[in-house]
Amino acid sequence: MQKLAVLGTSAFTANTLLQELHAAHLEDAYKLLDAGNPESDARNEAFWTFFQQAYTVNPNLINLNNGGVSPAPKVVQEALQRYNDLANQAPSYYMWRVIDMNREPLRYKLAQLAGCSTEEIAINRNTTESLNTVIFGLPLQKGDEVVGTLQDYPNMIQAWRQRQMRDGIVYKQISFDFPMEDDDTIVQKFAEAMTSKTKVVHITHIVNWVGQILPVKKIADMAHSRGAEVIIDGAHSFGLLNFNISDLGGDYYGTSLHKFLSAPIGNGLLWMKKEKIGKIWPLLCNDKPQSDDIRKFETLGTRSFCIEQATGEAINFHEAIGSQRKEDRIRYLKNYWAEKAAQIPKVKLHTSLKSPYSCAIAGVSIDGLKPEELDSKLFNKFKIHAVGINWENIHCVRVTPHVYTRTQDLDKLVYALEQIAAGKA
Repeated sequence: MQKLAVLGTSAFTANTLLQELHAAHLEDAYKLLDAGNPESDARNEAFWTFFQQAYTVNPNLINLNNGGVSPAPKVVQEALQRYNDLANQAPSYYMWRVIDMNREPLRYKLAQLAGCSTEEIAINRNTTESLNTVIFGLPLQKGDEVVGTLQDYPNMIQAWRQRQMRDGIVYKQISFDFPMEDDDTIVQKFAEAMTSKTKVVHITHIVNWVGQILPVKKIADMAHSRGAEVIIDGAHSFGLLNFNISDLGGDYYGTSLHKFLSAPIGNGLLWMKKEKIGKIWPLLCNDKPQSDDIRKFETLGTRSFCIEQATGEAINFHEAIGSQRKEDRIRYLKNYWAEKAAQIPKVKLHTSLKSPYSCAIAGVSIDGLKPEELDSKLFNKFKIHAVGINWENIHCVRVTPHVYTRTQDLDKLVYALEQIAAGKA
């Protein structure tokens, strides 16, 4: 029982829906763990069965596009339904006078998970909103330079291009050929693009196309040494990798909570250093736009407080697993199929298999097939849902498992790749 106390304390410090419905099942699951052996725990199918069964995914479809949006476990769906039922009894009362009053406790829970101050976190709807707030809110002047990459997320690229068109900033994009397993080369490429006019370096923590993990702390330290600020796109890292946001070395960080945290769809988080808040203009209006209160970025008008509050149950679910255990499991699932696929003739991986450089997401292609063709065959013939990627120099199918993904589903993926590569499907 001591093991259970250590593993379960953070999730069960309050009366949660997860505790109410599943405490006994979790106790049984924890008993299956091998104390002090993370590798064994990552492969422990009996333990992970509980978390697989906690989701309501379609059994007739193998969903391997969790890099887009992850489903929420049933307990999170039920929490959302409870909030919706309450709100609809009298929306203007229950939404604004009851449910919205819980934002500060949620902010506290998110800050604990993120390893930072509550006064540095704004709760919003997604990564695009978070990072656009910073991109359009920074007081940049004509001629100021920003360094990003061609492999960044399109919405961030378009935001910087709009600032370039509107304000005359200079937006530079470097390019990488992934996979890469050399931190120094990556950092050096960012450094070579910087000049005395560089004010901002934009870093994608995990490149969404192929799952490449960039050495954000090393890049950020280099950028700061040259007088630039650092924006980190953490859309795919939060709720997946075990880290504290404040330890990444950035000045600004945005993420979506409906990816690996499995919160309801339409939840995001913006973090920025306390001393930076005052100078950033809100993306949407606020009565005190130059305040140093992080809450000025939450003036969004009417929003779904129900979706927001159900995020608390997603945090409980995440903490019941454990951040490091979750990262280890999802990396194991990625390697489980990718290592086998790499041995298939005509099949190519576009992602490193080394832990520092990848976790959940991996890209795969088959010689002679366009990404959209491989994507179509996987779905039409094997009911495997992934996504074809054609972006700049990246052409592959992106595969992303989650904690609910079963190894037998990944076996089917490997079988499908074998059949397609051999021209049998």
